[in-house]
Amino acid sequence: MHLNKDEEKMLDGEQGEVEKNLFRLLIRLGDIYGADKMIPVGSVQVAGVSYKSIGDPGMEFLEDFAKKGAKVKVLTYLNPAGMDLENWEKLGFPKDFAKNQIRIMNAFKKMGIIVTSTCTPYLAGNLPRFREHIAWSESSAVSFSNSVICARTNSEGGPSALAAAICGRTPNYGLHLWQNRQPTVKIKVETDLDFNADFGALGYYVGKQVKNKIPYFTGIKNANTDQLKALGAAMAASGAVALYHIEDMTPEADIVEKKGLETISVGKKEINDTYKKLNSAKDPDIVILGCPHASLREISTLANKLNGKHLKKPVWICTSRVMKEAADRMGFTEIINKAGGEIVSDTCMVVSPIEKMGYKTTGVNSGKAANYLPGFCKQDVVFANINKLIEAQL
Repeated sequence: MHLNKDEEKMLDGEQGEVEKNLFRLLIRLGDIYGADKMIPVGSVQVAGVSYKSIGDPGMEFLEDFAKKGAKVKVLTYLNPAGMDLENWEKLGFPKDFAKNQIRIMNAFKKMGIIVTSTCTPYLAGNLPRFREHIAWSESSAVSFSNSVICARTNSEGGPSALAAAICGRTPNYGLHLWQNRQPTVKIKVETDLDFNADFGALGYYVGKQVKNKIPYFTGIKNANTDQLKALGAAMAASGAVALYHIEDMTPEADIVEKKGLETISVGKKEINDTYKKLNSAKDPDIVILGCPHASLREISTLANKLNGKHLKKPVWICTSRVMKEAADRMGFTEIINKAGGEIVSDTCMVVSPIEKMGYKTTGVNSGKAANYLPGFCKQDVVFANINKLIEAQL
């Protein structure tokens, strides 16, 4: 692997022991995948933030890095934490969990990382440009940035993303290279998709079929960015899809090579069967929306449905702190709170300890959440579109 002079200095330890060790990690990663060189990254998004995910060993590891003076070189955001960092007590998060989560956030902050904890960094101030090289961790954000924005990133692990942030580099392999961004399977959609949940169901089904291939979709007539993030998030969760193309919709779809692809057709039956497969209960203890984190459009949709109503059971919508503050200003938060709901920032149902907070069955409109909740949070799942979930609670 070719290294420039600055990179050789990193490897020699001229910029500190932490940077030296992390740069060695990146070199080993590049050697495994045959990278020819390192490339600068414009931004980083780091996973491994929730105390539920990393526990005491991860917390102590991060505190040790911060103590040794590690600092990031590029704009770096965090994945969701395990709780709402400002409103955790009111929402019922355990105090011992909160104490350790705050320690983790303080360690990240000392390293110069923006402690905006979100799986949609592109909605909260970290928006890469077209074809910019980045190093992001969260699978749904990787999918969205590669597919909808057409920045370039591999699916980084927490350590490799942190290494990229501190070194400002990532190895040049995988989806950073144009030849590796070509579709490998065609998905022919033969049914209408109306709700975000429909796109989540499609994504879950396709992810199961294609694993880590790159799908090229035809037949999707219209989709907003919320629906595209729902599609990509579900494919990344049920399979390992980090990039997809949609005919006449995503930026690289008209220039990739599409000849001779294996074709998989998806119709109404496959979507309906996926809904049935992902449902393991009928009556949720709580409904949680916002996986991936909700946009202001999704928050406003919920507010409109709840205006002047009263909920029978708790409803949360998870989002970034940035979106929450915009919702406050627009009056959406007040409407949702008056109905008995909550806008929850910094976290989501998958990485928070909801199983320790008295919840056993969760209603979601997210294919990704429906996939992960049974294993990660010991939850039964009610998977449906937002209309059905909210109408059942009014």
